[in-house]
Amino acid sequence: MIIKKIHCLLWHIWLMSDFFTTAAIIRIFTRDKVKRRQRYLKNNSRISKQFINAFNIKLTVKHIENLKQLQKISYLAVSNHTTYLDIIILASLENFVFITSVEMRGIPFLGKITRNGGCLYTNRKKYVSLPQEIDKFSAAILHGFKVMLFPEGTSTNGITVQPFHKSLFQIALEAKCPVLPICIKYKTIDGEIVQNENRDRIAWYGKMNFLLHYLKLIGHKLEAEVEILEPNPYQENKSRQELCDAVYRQILKCYQK
Repeated sequence: MIIKKIHCLLWHIWLMSDFFTTAAIIRIFTRDKVKRRQRYLKNNSRISKQFINAFNIKLTVKHIENLKQLQKISYLAVSNHTTYLDIIILASLENFVFITSVEMRGIPFLGKITRNGGCLYTNRKKYVSLPQEIDKFSAAILHGFKVMLFPEGTSTNGITVQPFHKSLFQIALEAKCPVLPICIKYKTIDGEIVQNENRDRIAWYGKMNFLLHYLKLIGHKLEAEVEILEPNPYQENKSRQELCDAVYRQILKCYQK
């Protein structure tokens, strides 16, 4: 196992070097902010596809046709959130712009990844800034981006899908765009079914130390499943609470199957 971990670590270091080098080139040679973010996202997707292999993840994607039917339009995507692996998996499927917290921006290394990955930031503790954030996020959709939201507010232990925060569903109403629900499930680790006893090997949440969790995780073999659920079309008379509740029910039902 130690040899496997060392091999994985070296592979990951190589991929991160590639990621940061390419992002630096993009930043230097792309002045237009929209084009820069587009190129950042393509870089994210390219590297994430390689990280799927580097993390030894066997990935199954169900109902990919629901993703493909929205390929030529921008929208708000919504997913449950258990671990940093979610971001790698989702980025490997589409050039998503991820919404993350302003606290993440300040974390060493992880903050640098978010800055070089074209992320958008939200301040969940400062509600007075919410209208401006909604305007900014909906503007990103209107500029042609596919924006990814984790409405649980943070990563969780993965036992169930936590209730969604409704506020940022206003993004879809402002942008008049569809909402695409996505459900991520981790099925096995080293052939063992993921359950409460071994769930924390994958789930990263609360005050868990990122580096220690990461070092324990690498070298293992994972099986993950992503189900692309039926898109929710924009409806003029639908409130953000109704939209939030509808999407939550879709993802929870899928997660509990």
